[in-house]
Amino acid sequence: MDVQKVLLASPRGFCAGVEMAIKALAWMVRSFDAPVYCYHEIVHNKIVVDRFKAQGVIFVDDINDVPIGKPIMLSAHGSAPEVVAAARKRGSYVVDAVCPLVTKVHHEVKTRADRGYHIVYIGHDGHEEAVGTMAVAPESISRVESVDQVLALPIFTKPVALLAQTTLSHREWHEVAVSVHQRFPDVWTPGRSDLCFATTNRQSALMEIAPRCDALVVIGSANSSNTVALQQLGIEAGCSRVLRINDDFELPDDLTGVVGVTAGASAPEELVDRILKKLAPRDGVEEVRVTSEDEYFPPPRNIRELQSVFEAASTVLLGGGLLSAPDLEDRTLAASTILETLQSS
Repeated sequence: MDVQKVLLASPRGFCAGVEMAIKALAWMVRSFDAPVYCYHEIVHNKIVVDRFKAQGVIFVDDINDVPIGKPIMLSAHGSAPEVVAAARKRGSYVVDAVCPLVTKVHHEVKTRADRGYHIVYIGHDGHEEAVGTMAVAPESISRVESVDQVLALPIFTKPVALLAQTTLSHREWHEVAVSVHQRFPDVWTPGRSDLCFATTNRQSALMEIAPRCDALVVIGSANSSNTVALQQLGIEAGCSRVLRINDDFELPDDLTGVVGVTAGASAPEELVDRILKKLAPRDGVEEVRVTSEDEYFPPPRNIRELQSVFEAASTVLLGGGLLSAPDLEDRTLAASTILETLQSS
């Protein structure tokens, strides 16, 4: 391998929703005896999932596979209302780690359906986020992901609303959304885009470096929608070689020239570090930043309650006073650091 330089896209890697979900599941692992159960993969990344499996987390695709009385985490992608209800009946302790941006779309679906709208939802067939969102109002929603599917929709007697899967690329969403507006000129749309700001930022950063690269390396798993969107965007940008890899051992040894590197929203920074080390560019690494992200999603309510109980108990046992106990600084604790801690424990 003879890499001259690496252009490192920024922002990249973990988004605020992934940070929140990983930290929440780590708290459950530390707080309960194994096994802790998680409905679906907590995030779509093999290394993250395997790290939690090694800590005794069992991932299930059917909530009925969870034994009665075990702690349950619901994944960041959002769950159908009936799944949430079933988890609360089965679990001794249930934490819903759904990303707040997905919760926003669920709320919009319920609100529009209750007001008599039919919802046209742009999303990928079978994706966990799309499945969970459509289950909020299954009789009032139609999923599409292509212009042909929009053209095949019937003329609805109800007013129409347009919503979308949060992890779509702008290019995936735009053409289909334009077609929906053409078919249903009076369609209602939310005041703020459903598309995840982190997904959009990572795509903007990739587009900034793509014209300067001989090859692009996109880090993330094949079942990560936003990662696959980054890969496709790199191809559409005209980069002659675009690679999506899960880990450094998948990196080919014939890369040369200028190599761009980015990571999907569920890929940990430790993967980026390993890949940069293996690329070993002669002229170093240039980080190309298009914007800064300071978004923070606090832990789910049940985790905050659990943290407060542990904090109070620890303070009392150590002879301190509850009024003078310091606040837990969850915001300053990075999920990547927690993952590395889990690996060494």
